[in-house]
Amino acid sequence: MIDIAVVDDDRMLLDGLRAWLSGQQRLRLIATVSTVDALLAGPAPTAAVVLLDLVLGDGSRPEANVRRVRAAGSKVLVISTVADHARVVAAVAAGADGYLTKDHALDTLVEAVETVAAGGTAHSPELAFAWVKDTTPTRPHLAPRERQVLRDYASGLTLKATARRAGITVNTAKYYLDQVKEKYRQAGRPAFTKIDLARRLDEDDAYGEKLR
Repeated sequence: MIDIAVVDDDRMLLDGLRAWLSGQQRLRLIATVSTVDALLAGPAPTAAVVLLDLVLGDGSRPEANVRRVRAAGSKVLVISTVADHARVVAAVAAGADGYLTKDHALDTLVEAVETVAAGGTAHSPELAFAWVKDTTPTRPHLAPRERQVLRDYASGLTLKATARRAGITVNTAKYYLDQVKEKYRQAGRPAFTKIDLARRLDEDDAYGEKLR
């Protein structure tokens, strides 16, 4: 059983999560609050994983929220409906352990929480897309196989399908994604939505052509 807390100022979402997780045998919801201040001041024990909304109504900065929650001893899985790549990148750079949009199924959320609780990164196409989209001068060099796995996964393929297309095992594909994440983290630009995915990938290709 993994203790989780949710920090989100969307009351409908909080109510939905309470109902959603009430019958879940692998996760135990111990707190639902609207700010990080309320989470840290509350009586609930420290959660193993905190689901943290990217943009809160109190005007707090995502990266500051991530650092505070991590300093309190919890892992952080950022969730959002906002396709704000700069804020997502900042949150991951601050120590978030993954990113999911709120339209994912419960099974995907449970799997992501379990991965984060175990010390891993919750990979998602949205996270991979952030890596692909990063066109800053500090963008790290990716090996051809790393870029292939990243682009296929970001295009919407499952990790299993991505591995099959590359002719490698699922564990190897996950290793490549972890390597990409580490390279971006070292460059200070760790990296996220499927919104207009094809168009965004074309933009990234165009940027790559400029560098050749």
